[in-house]
Amino acid sequence: MTTPTAPTAAAPAAVEITRATGVEGGDEILSPEALAFVGELHRRFAGRRDELLAARRTARDRIAAGGTLDFLPETRDVREGEWHVASAPEALLDRRVEITGPAAPPKMAINALNSGARVWLADLEDATSPTWDNVVGGVKNLRDAALGTLAYTSPAGKPYALRTDLRRPTVVTRPRGWHLPERHVLVDGEPAVGALVDFGLHFFHTAELLLANGHGPYYYLPKLESHLEARLWNDVFVFAQEYVGIERGTIRATVLIETIPAAFEMDEILYELREHASGLNAGRWDYLFSLIKVFRDAGSAFVLPDRASVAMTAPFMRAYTELLVKTCHRRGAVAMGGMAAVVPNRNDLEVTAAAFEKVRADKTREAGDGFDGSWVAHPDLVPVCREVFDAALGDRPNQLERQRPEVEVSAAQLLDVASAAGEVTEGGLRDNLFVAVAYTAVWLSGNGAVAIRNLMEDAATAEISRSQVWQQLRNEVVFADTGRQITPELVRTVLAEEVEHLRGGVAPDVFARYYDPAAALIADICLSSEYVDFLTLPAYGLLD
Repeated sequence: MTTPTAPTAAAPAAVEITRATGVEGGDEILSPEALAFVGELHRRFAGRRDELLAARRTARDRIAAGGTLDFLPETRDVREGEWHVASAPEALLDRRVEITGPAAPPKMAINALNSGARVWLADLEDATSPTWDNVVGGVKNLRDAALGTLAYTSPAGKPYALRTDLRRPTVVTRPRGWHLPERHVLVDGEPAVGALVDFGLHFFHTAELLLANGHGPYYYLPKLESHLEARLWNDVFVFAQEYVGIERGTIRATVLIETIPAAFEMDEILYELREHASGLNAGRWDYLFSLIKVFRDAGSAFVLPDRASVAMTAPFMRAYTELLVKTCHRRGAVAMGGMAAVVPNRNDLEVTAAAFEKVRADKTREAGDGFDGSWVAHPDLVPVCREVFDAALGDRPNQLERQRPEVEVSAAQLLDVASAAGEVTEGGLRDNLFVAVAYTAVWLSGNGAVAIRNLMEDAATAEISRSQVWQQLRNEVVFADTGRQITPELVRTVLAEEVEHLRGGVAPDVFARYYDPAAALIADICLSSEYVDFLTLPAYGLLD
């Protein structure tokens, strides 16, 4: 890393690590120089972050008072203007198959890098439980991957190393969302912004290494709710590049359109990031969570059917994804498809065959709509996704030439939740409570992504599960399969039964340490009179 230029004449930010010992890689990753950079990021940008989070609450209050969402009249010139994002670097031209997964532990990182995917979304967010070991270890693994030295030997003696007989994926790192803190890093006495800790440590330690490899510091930006939040990220990028002395525009970002407010500002988000933007992604599971959250008190028209029955073919989801493809291709940005939640089971051929079939159908639809690539969550699904996009793309790296001028999407279409097929059932309630507790318990144990009942669950799917329960209670839903009305008493009864099912699958000490607090937390937030914006905020306080 080149010696940073002095960024300010003011006194440097005071940075304190509350757990400075016992973290593998801490001496290297938490260097004084890296922490000084993180401190500068926080001091310069945390205040604006706080203002934007307050603006989210104000916007939500307008919905609660009977308002709605629409395309912004004040940014009409951006939507109607002719402009393009910066041309993609070579490493990001072809993204036909991307594998997602946490950057820690090292075994997971190595498996992703050996998967044969074109891109690895190295996840420091929804697929990561933000223990301090995972935060530091994830950055260390990404630094070692950039060096080509990442390796691991399991307790049983099995070695894991980077393969040299295939092209390794381009790494695109996802930091945490703006809303999450990092309590282990105090800047001027206050907890640092988690997103700035993740970005700062990763960028400081890997930017020049990645450039030397022919790649670069590339990022996925999660959970944005407005173009002003994208503008903040753009300003962070400009400052960071100047700080370490690399060319402006070197950083590239793909934004997840995974909140309903962001769906109305796709053009504006790309415009704010245009010198750093490379694309948008259809983050379907968080998108459903956001719909529930934003319109949670807007009546029965916004009550979704059971999570398992909400298909991407639902009219409101088609409107969202087709608008995303049209917007991206008009601006010269790639459109990335979303995650198919099903995962194969190598011990069950029938489950694996069903997973392959569902993923192939999902990716075929996306490729046909004009997406340039898509996500999978398991190495065994990489060939399935690649086969579909190979057939659609041939020798082309993408299909940006498909402009989709026939697509016209209105605000009413994006908000037409009532058009979704399916029913609200008591069976769905059971599934939601089981998944919410099971995932939260695993998250508390330090693992942010886990297969549950042959579906890959992460924070986004757990958020949908617990949010549906809260919304159903507020709307006094009557279940289609049993005819019973949901009540707090019924939720408590079903929750207790599902927790007992979980008890039989884990050791008593593990259950007491993780599942009991997870069940109590899910009960609290589902039955609370006030909606909790993010499950991970109160859960963070329960992490060791």
